[in-house]
Amino acid sequence: MADLLDHLGSALADRYRIERELGSGGMATVYLAQDLKHERRVAVKVLRPELAAALGPDRFNREIKIAANLHHPHILPLYDSGEADGFLYYVMPYEEGQSLRDRLAHEGELPITEAVRILRDVVDALAHAHKHGVVHRDIKPDNVLLSERHALVTDFGVAKAVSEATGAQRLTTEGVALGTPAYMSPEQAAADKRIDHRADIYAVGALGYELLTGRPPFVGTSPQEVLAAHVTRAVEPITRHRETVPPALAQLVMRCLEKKPADRWQSAEELLPQLEALATPSGGITPTGAQQVEAADYEMARRAHPVRVAGLYALASIAVIAVVYVLMLLLGLPGWFLTAAVTLLLAGAPLILLTGHHEWRRCVAAATGTRVPTPTGLGRHFTWPKALVVGGAAFAALALGTGGYMALRALGIGPVGTLVAAGVLEDRGRLIVADFENRTADSANGISMTQALRTDLQQSPVVRVVGSEAIATVLQRMGRPRDAILDLELARARSGGR
Repeated sequence: MADLLDHLGSALADRYRIERELGSGGMATVYLAQDLKHERRVAVKVLRPELAAALGPDRFNREIKIAANLHHPHILPLYDSGEADGFLYYVMPYEEGQSLRDRLAHEGELPITEAVRILRDVVDALAHAHKHGVVHRDIKPDNVLLSERHALVTDFGVAKAVSEATGAQRLTTEGVALGTPAYMSPEQAAADKRIDHRADIYAVGALGYELLTGRPPFVGTSPQEVLAAHVTRAVEPITRHRETVPPALAQLVMRCLEKKPADRWQSAEELLPQLEALATPSGGITPTGAQQVEAADYEMARRAHPVRVAGLYALASIAVIAVVYVLMLLLGLPGWFLTAAVTLLLAGAPLILLTGHHEWRRCVAAATGTRVPTPTGLGRHFTWPKALVVGGAAFAALALGTGGYMALRALGIGPVGTLVAAGVLEDRGRLIVADFENRTADSANGISMTQALRTDLQQSPVVRVVGSEAIATVLQRMGRPRDAILDLELARARSGGR
């Protein structure tokens, strides 16, 4: 390393004094140097030897010359470039700030207002470059410098020159442009020859995704895995990683990340006003020309929250149980009807909660303008219409079963038929309850059981229990001893003559 630094210092000794290395990336190594002619500190970027050999000085100078004509407040200007003793280099101002990569490594996701401001500066720089026919092709945190409150984009034209000279496949191998695949558009990942400025729009989306969530859209164990994800996999909604991102901003970033270039923002000039609107104090203006996020969608997402669904289901269950209990009292429904209703409500609770979760995700996607993968397997059945159909069918089956039970009971058919319906008893017929025969040691048991049975039967709307006073009156009129008539009634009761 010291030999390489000495060699570079000797090659540039007539123009720059190399002081120290500032950092190394996939395509170049950056050195802090002193501009001897203008007496100023500069950053000298030197291409890696293998890339310099593949590129050659002629093509390098041609691409750098195009980038040197870009003059914009958010583009780091190019002071000088050239070839010296086999080194291909270009010189830029030395900024005292830090790269966006350093900031993300230190803090993770950034405050939303600051992320919007940085994205606005980057897109502003791209709008200027695209207007002059320059596509960056390598927008990433490493190529964005932060100087006070401004973002500066670097390395315009370099990525294009290197990729054309070495081939896209080599750029994506580990050690050549490590980290770059995380921001490559699907068409770049597929080595499509029809790459245009919309590849930079995709990279802006990947950059914005990382600024807001602290991670790029796709991660993997190898560059090839990440590139394949850009082509084949759907990007997870931003709100899954950070729920506080405003819906309009999430929608803007996700549109940048569309797989097909025709589905993205079509130019940086189209995208810039949207970011400027989001950067205003109001902060949440729906982008013009985008699919507008209706307030109703956002309100629906709030109402569809799983916790709210669980609370509403609990209240609805209480109401259903109350109605079932009232029906039991009014219609004389069997006791198992209430038990069956409670069982159905308990069985439906997990299904309702799962459906609420799936529907909430769909509502959030609609409110934020993002997309969720189409459910497969059992997941595709968890929708409110299907939940209502299943719940309605379950309670309809319960109602039919209860109705059939009550019909058999009213007609006196089978073991569920009533004694009145079976002709054993007349409606409101008189019933004499004889004293129970007591065969226990406790002499009070017979009297207690008899009184309890009489009390229960007195509550029945079907029969009338003849009271003891009425029986005594009849016995007096008949001149019969009370014990004899009671023995007769007891015998009739035992023989089923009631």
